[in-house]
Amino acid sequence: MSCNYFCDGTCFPKTKSWNESRDCCSWDGVTCDLLNGHVIGLDLSCSQIVGTFHPNSSLFQLHHLQTLNLAYNDFYPSSIPQNISQLRNLRHLNLSDAWFQGKIPTEISYLSNLVSLDLSNSYHRLQLDERTFETMLHNLTNLELLALSLGNISSPIHPNSSLFQLHHLHTLNLYNDYFPPFSIPNGIGRLRNLRHLILLGFDGKIPTEISYLSNLVSLDLSNSYALELDERTFETMLQNFTNLELLALPLGSISSPIHPNSSLFQLHHLHTLNLACNYFPPFSIPNGIGRLTNLRHLDLDNTNLRGVLTESFFLVPNSLETLKLSGNNLLKGVFPKVHRSNTLLMELDISYTGISGELPDSIGNFSSLNILNLYGCQFSGSIPDSIGNLTLITKLYLSNNHFTGNIPDVFSNLQDLYYLELSKNSFIGLFPVSILSLTCLKYLYMSNNSLSGPLPNNVSILQELVSVDLSFNSLNGTIPSWVFSLPMIYSVSLQHNQFRGIADEVIKINPTLYELHLSNNQLSGSFPQSLVNLTNLVTLGISSNNITIDEGMNITFLSLSSLFLSSCQLKHFPHFLRNINTLVYLDISNNKICGEIPNWFSGMWWNSLQFLNLSHNSLTGHLPQFHYYSLEYLDLKFNSLQGPLPSSICNMSKLILLDLSHNYFSDSVPHCLGSLDLLAALDLRRNNLTGNLPPLCAQSTSLSTIVVNGNRFEGPVPVSLLKCNGLEVLDVGNNAINDTFPAWLGILQELQVLILKSNKFHGPISMCQTEFCFPKLRIFDLSRNDFSGSLPAKVFGNFKAMIKLDGEDRGNIKYMTSLLNSPFVTSYENSVSLVIKGQDFELQRISTITTTIDLSSNHFEGVIPKTLKDLRSLWLLNLSHNNLIGHIPMELGQLNMLEALDLSWNRLTGKIPQELTRLNFLAILNLSQNHLMGPIPQGRQFNTFENDSYGGNLDLCGVPLTNKCGTSDSSHVPQPEDKDESYFFSGFTWESVVIGYSFGLVVGTVMWSLMFKYRKPKWFVEFFDGLMPHKRRRPKKRAQRR
Repeated sequence: MSCNYFCDGTCFPKTKSWNESRDCCSWDGVTCDLLNGHVIGLDLSCSQIVGTFHPNSSLFQLHHLQTLNLAYNDFYPSSIPQNISQLRNLRHLNLSDAWFQGKIPTEISYLSNLVSLDLSNSYHRLQLDERTFETMLHNLTNLELLALSLGNISSPIHPNSSLFQLHHLHTLNLYNDYFPPFSIPNGIGRLRNLRHLILLGFDGKIPTEISYLSNLVSLDLSNSYALELDERTFETMLQNFTNLELLALPLGSISSPIHPNSSLFQLHHLHTLNLACNYFPPFSIPNGIGRLTNLRHLDLDNTNLRGVLTESFFLVPNSLETLKLSGNNLLKGVFPKVHRSNTLLMELDISYTGISGELPDSIGNFSSLNILNLYGCQFSGSIPDSIGNLTLITKLYLSNNHFTGNIPDVFSNLQDLYYLELSKNSFIGLFPVSILSLTCLKYLYMSNNSLSGPLPNNVSILQELVSVDLSFNSLNGTIPSWVFSLPMIYSVSLQHNQFRGIADEVIKINPTLYELHLSNNQLSGSFPQSLVNLTNLVTLGISSNNITIDEGMNITFLSLSSLFLSSCQLKHFPHFLRNINTLVYLDISNNKICGEIPNWFSGMWWNSLQFLNLSHNSLTGHLPQFHYYSLEYLDLKFNSLQGPLPSSICNMSKLILLDLSHNYFSDSVPHCLGSLDLLAALDLRRNNLTGNLPPLCAQSTSLSTIVVNGNRFEGPVPVSLLKCNGLEVLDVGNNAINDTFPAWLGILQELQVLILKSNKFHGPISMCQTEFCFPKLRIFDLSRNDFSGSLPAKVFGNFKAMIKLDGEDRGNIKYMTSLLNSPFVTSYENSVSLVIKGQDFELQRISTITTTIDLSSNHFEGVIPKTLKDLRSLWLLNLSHNNLIGHIPMELGQLNMLEALDLSWNRLTGKIPQELTRLNFLAILNLSQNHLMGPIPQGRQFNTFENDSYGGNLDLCGVPLTNKCGTSDSSHVPQPEDKDESYFFSGFTWESVVIGYSFGLVVGTVMWSLMFKYRKPKWFVEFFDGLMPHKRRRPKKRAQRR
């Protein structure tokens, strides 16, 4: 059992020293009466006791016991025994944080001699009915200290409760985790002898009666963020609390910062002031704080403090020991130079503020500092050598800044330092050797820098080190054996470096090392024999190395939970997996494993396995029956698996993600997939599946992403999809589905991507019978079907998500991603395939602002609706290859986000509207093969388009055409399309393929592609520059985004 936070590292099993051959009065935790030898005190707090508490324990035979302290142990799932009532002489009972559960027994009220009772923070497991609560307090009239959690009390505390009759009470600690939370009872004002009041989790107005408690020395109302305090009560309260030494107060609804003449600054005994997490209007630190001459601890975290950090912050008042200003991003300026040594300040926290510039040499003048937290600021430059003068420092947080240069090798004097964070900076150079002399160091974090060179050898001094993270650097050479052999080491993270090997010497068995991360290095050869003895490993990551595993290698990791061997050189399933029964995460993707999944692997009964990734291998044969009944994520994409999908796959009823894409599976899909209650993402794209689509969501409504693109499905779209209330992505493209437009899908309020392309859909686009139809749709692809009729103007009007961008901020691009409840499967990584002239391009991270309508290659008739102008966030619009007539609406010039417009191969007439020149971001334009006439508009983006934007409109004239205005032949008409060449000469063709899946579940979106006859679209080059190999760019520049 790990040590409880409140034990402050002092946990030890006291009962292990108990020996029946010795007098029990000499045992740890036992106190006896010096006169008669009776046991009168038992303190087993922080004793790491785990297990049930027997209701007939011999403990209850200690009838003379006056003090019983069992706090900070783990007696789950025991309840407080009723026999506790036998300890009638008890005066002090502490069962806090002991993990008892169930009802607090009424018998506890028999302990009428109790002076102190602490049942607090039992993790909301204790239940206290109102009758027991009142009976207990009615009988315990001598109570001076009471601490309770009120989580399952049957009703709020009544103003006339027996609680307010406890006139001897001087300390009251109530944690209100009752839901919904209730307010502080007015009766609190009757406890006139209270000196210490802690009320956590309450809401509502703070009663005026609280000001009657004039003897209060400490008042803690923190973690009651819903409390309301009017200014009058605030002032009245503080005027009466003249003895107050500690004040922790959420100020709720106070509309203005504390006035400089507030009564707060008359509390001359005050030594601790905590106003954290009160979001005031922006304010500067009040001058009145300087009048609190005894103030030692000041906490103004997350209070909207603004201004410039000056030396006066540290000097007023002179007695200050703790200054916490974290989370105030309006606090700016540089760290001030402190000209005299401040011998009192012990903790300084300015993390997550806007402080910038270099850290001055005068930081060394804070010689009394124990904790310095500069995490998440904007510091730059190098760390001054004077940091080595902070000889009393225990915790040093410098991570997530912009520090540069070498880490100064000045740590030798910091012998009390046990927590050192230097991650997420731009440090260079070698690992500082002086860190190795820190005998108390427990946590060392230096990841995400540019450190280089080898780690030093023969280090035996870091005997207390528990966790080390040197990941994401450029460290190289051989990993020395000491890294794995330190006696207290728990976690080692060396991933994403350039290590080439591990020390040859065999590492002794280390029972403490649980996590080892070596992925993304340059390790090569067989699995390192030196690691074989780390038999207690729980997590092992060796992905992205050139590692092989010999078939006969005998490795036994009895406790291994997470194994990551992705992107190595594995040619077969690791045989040592047969020895592991505790797997939760297994990733052996991106290897060279070929052949069928072996019977021994599919036959393993891994009851805890939640994540299995075998993708990107060369697996063949049929999908076997797995016995992984806790599996949540199954990823088999990009293999050569074939045959029908077995219905046994539905036995894995906890599946959240099922990705079987890019294989050769055939036949129909088992209908039972529609019964998987938790399935959220189903990807079956690019297989040979046939038959009707399965009745997905027939018994489950959890699906958010369905991708079946590129199969041979037939029949209609299943109406069962109406139950997919959370569906966001539906891609049934490139099949043989024969149906009319499924307007009923508009009922799905979360649907963002709808792809019906390249099927046998037919008929008009009908309206859905609901007020809010397709409200979140961003991608609408009906291309290459047999739809007919006029363009659905009313349907377009429902596309609310295309009317305005998220946040209406084009510069703040968002992505369709979703987090997962997994420590290793962090998020869905968007990918999209763009098919341009028959070539596939893979891109990552698809933005939600790529709003698109593609109705090309159908039989739509009539005019282009003017209502399209309302879809202001449209990026891409393709209406090509239809039978549209009439003029190009000048209203399309209002689509100011449009980047690509294709109206080619229709029967449009009239002039090209001059209003289209307002489209500042238009990079792709294709108006070819229509009946357009007149001069081509000039200006802005139109100056970048070439002849093939207008081909086949022989009555057009002007630049860039050679046909000058006034010389056109009005008898010209577009020629019929040549089927063999139509793909090449059709202007640009859109191909949309919805998002692929990597390690997790989530929402997908779609990317579209536009292509001119001889050149690549400019938006493709500029927006995705750097994500794929560079191709030849167009010679002219497009307009810059503002």
